[in-house]
Amino acid sequence: MRSGSRCRLGGWLRPCSARASEVPPARLSSAEHTTKGMTVNTPALCFRSKKILAPMVRVGTLPMRLLALDFGADIVYCEELIDIKMVQCKRVVNEVLETVDFVAPNERVVFRTCVRERDCVVFQMGSADAERALAVAKLVENDVAGIDINMGCPKEYSTKGGMGAALLSDPDKIECILSTLVKGICKPVTCKIRILPSLEDTISLVKRIEKTGVAAIAVHGRKKEERPQHPVHCEVIKAISEAVSVPVIANGGSHDFIKEYTDIEAFQQAAGASSVMIARAAMWNPSIFRREGLCPLKEVMQEYIKYAVRYDNHYTNTKYCLCQMLREQLETTEGKKLHAAQSTQEICEVFEMGGFYEETTAILEAKKASLKAKTQDEDEQMEDTDVIKMAVRFDKREYPPQITPKMYLLEWCRKAKHPQPVYETVQRPLDKLFCSVVTVAEQKYRSTLWVENKIQSSWQLELSEQLIRRIWDKSKKLAEQAAAIVCLRTLGLPEGKLNEGESHLINKRKRENQEFLNNKEHEDDLLVEASHKRAHFTEGASDSSSSVVPR
Repeated sequence: MRSGSRCRLGGWLRPCSARASEVPPARLSSAEHTTKGMTVNTPALCFRSKKILAPMVRVGTLPMRLLALDFGADIVYCEELIDIKMVQCKRVVNEVLETVDFVAPNERVVFRTCVRERDCVVFQMGSADAERALAVAKLVENDVAGIDINMGCPKEYSTKGGMGAALLSDPDKIECILSTLVKGICKPVTCKIRILPSLEDTISLVKRIEKTGVAAIAVHGRKKEERPQHPVHCEVIKAISEAVSVPVIANGGSHDFIKEYTDIEAFQQAAGASSVMIARAAMWNPSIFRREGLCPLKEVMQEYIKYAVRYDNHYTNTKYCLCQMLREQLETTEGKKLHAAQSTQEICEVFEMGGFYEETTAILEAKKASLKAKTQDEDEQMEDTDVIKMAVRFDKREYPPQITPKMYLLEWCRKAKHPQPVYETVQRPLDKLFCSVVTVAEQKYRSTLWVENKIQSSWQLELSEQLIRRIWDKSKKLAEQAAAIVCLRTLGLPEGKLNEGESHLINKRKRENQEFLNNKEHEDDLLVEASHKRAHFTEGASDSSSSVVPR
C-alpha cells in the first residue's frame, strides 16, 4: 500500500487531500468546480495508462472506492445509479462525515462522496433520456471527476426502461444522450458498452460514439448474452482501439487474465487498450491494484470495514461486499458469523474490531453534538436583540385543567385594550424542535432554557469539555405556552399556576362551564317538550284521518 495514502485515527476526521495527478502536462485541460462558494480550476481527468475500478452494483460505494484508491487505483467508478432516482435527490453537505450526500425524498442516501475522491471518481448513470441525464449530471458534476452512461449491463434492473445494454440497439438515442451531456457539462463524459454480434456493427457504433465528443469508451469484451465464464474477446477490443482515437478502456479480463497486479498489464497489451477497468478481481480483493502484490485478505477486509464504519455505510451493503471477498470461505466459522450479522457492530465483532467500532462511533457522535451546539450558538447570535428572553418551560401539571398561560395573556390583552398576542413559531430542521416568539404591545418575548451537556472523548479534536445547548420544545403548543409565560412574568402578571390560588379566569371558566351545563339542560328540556308535542300532534292526526270517509 502506498505510504501516506490513508488518514489514520486521530487526524482522519479532517478532510483528506486528493493524490497528485499523474497526467502529463500536455494532456491536461482545465475544468471548473465549486467548493464552499468558490469556483476553482482542476485538471480534467485523463483516461490513458490508468488502472480503473469498474462500476459494480452494490460494490462500488464509497468504502470500496476509497480502498481501491489506497491500493493504487487511478480512477474509480461508482455503481450504476438510475437517473429517475437521482433527479429527485437533493445535495446535502454532511458535516459529521465530511461528505457530500445526495439524498432521496425518503431520506435515503443514494450517492455519497468526499474530497478524497473528487478528482478521480466517475459517476455512472443509467439513463434512456437525454434531458433527464443532463439534469442529473448538472446535479453532481461539481462533486465528481466525470460522468459515465451505462450502455453495457445486460441485467433486467438496467435494461428495463431502455437503459444499459438495451441502448446498444438504439444508436440514435446513444448519440443524443452523449451529445447532450458533452455540450451541457464541463466534466468529461464517457460510456461503457458491450460488443455487438458483428465486428462491423461494433466498429460502426464506436465511431459514432467518438463523434459525440466523449473522453473515453470503456468496452466490456463480451456480447450482451455472454456471461463471465465465456472468454473475453480481446481481439474485438483491439480492433476498436485501432479504429478510434479516443482512449479505449478494456474490461472483462478478471476470468481469463487478471489474478494479480502483473496480469493487468498483460490484459492491456492483449486488448491493445489505453487503460484497464477491473471488476470482479477487484471485488474479490481490492489490493489487486497494489503494485507490490496482493495483501492478506483479512487485512484487506479490516481496512474495508474501517471505511464502512467511518462513512456510516449501511450494514447490508458492507456485509454484501465482505461476502464477495470471502467467496469460498463463507462456510468457515468466520463466514457463518458474518452471514448471521445484523448490524455494523456485529460485523465488526466478527473481525475482532469491536473496539474500533465503539471508538469511531463515539468520535462521530461527539462531532455531531459539537456541530449541533455550534449551530444552536449561531441561532442565538442571529436572533433579534430586542427579544426579551427567560429560561422557562411550560409544564401542564403545574396548571389547572383547561387553564393555560396563553389564556391569561389573551385575557390581559383584552382588558388592557391591546391587540391580541401574535405568535411566530419556527421548527428547526436539525432536530425538528420548535421555538416561539410572542409579540405583545410591540414587544417580543420568548423562552430559552440552557443546560450543560458534558461530552467526554479520548480523541479531543477541537471539542470543549462542556457543550452548552438550548433546549427547544417538542411541539408548537409547548413552545407558544413557554413564550406566553415569559411575557406574563416580565409584566408581573399571574399565569394561572396551581400555587397562585383561584383567580378570576378560573372562576370565569367555572361560570362558563356552569352556564354551558345549564344551557345544555335547558336545551334538553326543550327538546323533550318538543318531542312530546310532535308525538301528540301525530296521534291526533292519526285519529282524524281514520274518521274521514272518502266520497
